[in-house]
Amino acid sequence: MHFEILVEDQSGKKLLERLLPKIFNDPQHTYKVISYKGIGNIPTGIKATSDANKRILLDQLPRLLQGYGNAFKNYSAVIIVVCDLDDKCLKAFRTELLAVLERCDPKPETYFCIAIEEGEAWLLGDIQAVKSAYPKAKDAVLKEYINDSICGTWEVLANAVYSGGAEKLKKSGWQARGREKSIWAETITPHLQLESNKSPSFNYFVAKLKELGDNA
Repeated sequence: MHFEILVEDQSGKKLLERLLPKIFNDPQHTYKVISYKGIGNIPTGIKATSDANKRILLDQLPRLLQGYGNAFKNYSAVIIVVCDLDDKCLKAFRTELLAVLERCDPKPETYFCIAIEEGEAWLLGDIQAVKSAYPKAKDAVLKEYINDSICGTWEVLANAVYSGGAEKLKKSGWQARGREKSIWAETITPHLQLESNKSPSFNYFVAKLKELGDNA
């Protein structure tokens, strides 16, 4: 089976490119991770709300899923959409995503995996991995984190591992923040252990991919 995985930013892509080889042991399975330049919003209609060249994930989701429905209708492939929950209501957000899929004809096999609150939750789910990558990470900050809580997740990780913490990183601008998030993904992900991660949304993602691979 082929897995086409859509993520909202470069840090998510870097995380998944290092995580997926840990999940897939069967060389018959192939995968491709495609990153976008932000999450955006789900359109109210079937048309995208921004230019395709801007590469905003949710803005383009109806067009993307319809395209995959046409391209993969005679092909063993599955679409995985990975995005952050941020401060949305999980039930309402999932309902919106499923409504986009329902409007597709033909409909691609698609699953939505939502990082709660942000992708950094998957890194913080394995504190030992964080400590392996950053031996000087602040234990007091890491111990206070509650897995998959709505708490400003990337800020927690920044406060634990980044010199000057989240406030300094915020002052550096969004580009610097994006670069640092990518560094965290590159540095911590190789140390992640699939069996001991305490992030429920991470475990859902891993279990879903293993299930699909085993049943292919």
